[in-house]
Amino acid sequence: MALWRGSAYAGFLALAVGCVFLLEPELPGSALRSLWSSLCLGPAPAPPGPVSPEGRLAAAWDALIVRPVRRWRRVAVGVNACVDVVLSGVKLLQALGLSPGNGKDHSVLHSRNDLEEAFIHFMGKGAAAERFFSDKETFHDIAQVASEFPGAQHYVGGNAALIGQKFAANSDLKIRISGWARWLMPVIAALWKAKMGRSLEVRSSRPAWHGQVFSPNMVLLCGPVGPKLHELLDDNVFVPPESLQEVDEFHLILEYQAGEEWGQLKAPHANRFIFSHDLSNGAMNMLEVFVSSLEEFQPDLVVLSGLHMMEGQSKELQRKRLLEVVTSISDIPTGIPVHLELASMTNRELMSSIVHQQVFPAVTSLGLNEQELLFLTQSASGPHSSLSSWNGVPDVGMVSDILFWILKEHGRSKSRASDLTRIHFHTLVYHILATVDGHWANQLAAVAAGARVAGTQACATETIDTSRVSLRAPQEFMTSHSEAGSRIVLNPNKPVVEWHREGISFHFTPVLVCKDPIRTVGLGDAISAEGLFYSEVHPHY
Repeated sequence: MALWRGSAYAGFLALAVGCVFLLEPELPGSALRSLWSSLCLGPAPAPPGPVSPEGRLAAAWDALIVRPVRRWRRVAVGVNACVDVVLSGVKLLQALGLSPGNGKDHSVLHSRNDLEEAFIHFMGKGAAAERFFSDKETFHDIAQVASEFPGAQHYVGGNAALIGQKFAANSDLKIRISGWARWLMPVIAALWKAKMGRSLEVRSSRPAWHGQVFSPNMVLLCGPVGPKLHELLDDNVFVPPESLQEVDEFHLILEYQAGEEWGQLKAPHANRFIFSHDLSNGAMNMLEVFVSSLEEFQPDLVVLSGLHMMEGQSKELQRKRLLEVVTSISDIPTGIPVHLELASMTNRELMSSIVHQQVFPAVTSLGLNEQELLFLTQSASGPHSSLSSWNGVPDVGMVSDILFWILKEHGRSKSRASDLTRIHFHTLVYHILATVDGHWANQLAAVAAGARVAGTQACATETIDTSRVSLRAPQEFMTSHSEAGSRIVLNPNKPVVEWHREGISFHFTPVLVCKDPIRTVGLGDAISAEGLFYSEVHPHY
């Protein structure tokens, strides 16, 4: 009888899904696959085994990536948000009448000439960077040219908004059905509940904020949200009224491709240069709104970002806001993890204050890339701080040493009252997750999922397209240079490598790098969000 009942459920659901597909041919294939795989009837027939290293690695990831037992159901993110205007950096600078000259870094941009020099400096390195543009009128003139430039695209921007958007997109299942196919939804919902033991949520529009009974897979976003950004946000992202403002904050994202030339300049990697005159995010105006909204929303994960935006503020305001950040985090109930997402910075004093003024011990998890990691150790006199820049691919052993130092000096231990137990490091060709033992689970899947999304999002594909990606991670590396580390030889069939050092575990995996990326903006935020999505914190945390 049980076997017959299971077969009947499967048959009816398959029929319903088939009808939906016929009536709504634009329904995403991923939604249909999610419904079918949730029946737990076994995997679909596998295609012929992959032979390339990229294919073997992608297949191994798929086998390793499993969702955690305890998932995040309500995620609160804040406090930076904006609209990203994405376009070709070379074409914009040409439209502004600028020509390629000598590259030079500027911690703050004051003029068009500063913009041209800084863009050339980082394009020549193939490195990502973000800068504040001090002149309001000049920035608005450049922003208008950029926004109206042929091919310019508008996207959700800001670390908090991007991470929130990614979490919302990762909801268990979201199907949008319109027209006369809606009559099938009650059938699908009833069969889903009978088989899965839980309801299939159906929505027709973005719900109101106050009085909302929050259901699973929702995201709270607190940041300066203008009309354009609000329009771009996912339906599962909720914005409190206090975060809404009449005008959007715009950030200009100047992209360049690997091998792209401008004069004598040739970019070694695809990347982007970001600049803005953003006062709302720079002053972290939404911090208080963010903290006050948490009581009603009751999240089980908090993500904080935007500290780097304070570089355009005075030292006095920076110190004041950092103290308020620490106080605000301390008000979050014990047991709710807080992830801090770092971003490109040039002010060593500000970075040192973030490390030392109790911000690191107050958060549970960090997300950062190679530029931020090196700048952090330089600012706080950590391991390998004498290194001026990475020579090509960041050395795995050096990265591992710095991550170990952060967790040993500022992370949780028997003698230190710190919440910091996790760091997610990402660079172009590999990722590392470092965790203090006993606090996190499913990190093997988490680091693999973060690396996988880097390849799919950069190439704008739902799954890894092995013809469009390449394996560029080092084939051999040492796990440390500060002590006698182990030598690792990369094996695409076992792409996640694990090692341990004094109560800290490291999970390493290569990245399948997109050969011709469609869009590089927001990759770091997508990586951190995906890694968090697949992470599981132990109940006793």
